[in-house]
Amino acid sequence: MYQTLENVRVWGTPLENAVSQAVTCAKHGNVVQVLLMADHHKGYSQPVGGVVVYDGQISPSGVGYDIACGNKAVRTNLKYAEIKDNIGKMMDEIARRISFGIGRSNNEKVDHELFDDDNWNAYKQLGKQEHDALKALARNQLGTVGSGNHFVDLCVEEATGDVWIANHFGSRGFGHKTASGFLNLAHGKKFSDKAAGESMDQPPTLFDLDSEVGDLYFRAMTLAGKYAYAGRDYVINQVLSILGAEATYEVHNHHNFAWKESHQGKEYVVVRKGATPSAPGQLGFIGGSMGDISVIVRGKDSQENQDAFYSTVHGAGRLMSRTEAAGKMNWKTRTRSGGKISTEQMHAAIKAFGVELRGAGTDESPFVYKKLSDVLEAHKETVDVLHVLKPVGVCMAGADEFDPYKD
Repeated sequence: MYQTLENVRVWGTPLENAVSQAVTCAKHGNVVQVLLMADHHKGYSQPVGGVVVYDGQISPSGVGYDIACGNKAVRTNLKYAEIKDNIGKMMDEIARRISFGIGRSNNEKVDHELFDDDNWNAYKQLGKQEHDALKALARNQLGTVGSGNHFVDLCVEEATGDVWIANHFGSRGFGHKTASGFLNLAHGKKFSDKAAGESMDQPPTLFDLDSEVGDLYFRAMTLAGKYAYAGRDYVINQVLSILGAEATYEVHNHHNFAWKESHQGKEYVVVRKGATPSAPGQLGFIGGSMGDISVIVRGKDSQENQDAFYSTVHGAGRLMSRTEAAGKMNWKTRTRSGGKISTEQMHAAIKAFGVELRGAGTDESPFVYKKLSDVLEAHKETVDVLHVLKPVGVCMAGADEFDPYKD
């Protein structure tokens, strides 16, 4: 069950800094309701794990810089017994074939029908140079994963022995530059200007949906969403190829996005940052840390889920910031200092959990996250857990990849 704090509906244990951000969101624009999922923590402008429901408005700062970040998971036709002796080699090949890290281009150019999508016209309205540059960037990076908490996992469903593949990432540099550009426009700058340094605690940036810039943003965001789906599809297919497997079931969803949805008989814009849609019967994949379970959930037809505007968690939620966990990075000397978690601690924990790890830094270790079972317990009246998955292989960007995303 949730509690209401200053008109914000909060699931799980309230974190003061995230609640403060949520209260600020509630005071700006045509807000119907603000909510915090149980995995909430402080974010940029709108808390991660935060949901803001608007009447006729959309927030590019609420959707955030990693537009359409989300998850895809597929069940394969393989059983764990068939791969358990080869997981190390499989993870080596995943790390070799798939591009992880900031600013990376795909090892092979990927063509896709989305490059003919009508929503590219939104970028043409912003200028030919902007359109051409972003389209070229999008082509180069389609099918790359990025850094931060983005991953490719091999998982096993312990109840059945089925092997699953899962991934987590969004619209890459294309989405980041789209977000920066529209935030520039909102502040009277040119789309392609250098992004202004902004406060994590700034009020949300808002566009009326029926304004020219609001319509352009919605179309651009929609295109970034298709781009993220295409990228996650591509990566899953690459891993299926590596495993010599076929997909028998799939779940795919965004959790940084704005949706036009009908609630209480009226259409609203629901901005979810780090929150998974959970309409009755809707499936979602929710990842834990590299030392925790992940799950497939299905939205319940319940009053509490309705009160949540059909939203649930997107992960376990951080207990510790990246800097607190890994220390401060000196990019000139490529050294870190002051971190609470050592590499040795992280690798010992991962080995004990039975995970074959490639890449990752201590800022993504299991110690920095809540337990997924705890945050799911807070949402037990809104979602049913259908499948429980244990990671056996995790691949992420290297420990010292620069991560420019604010969310």
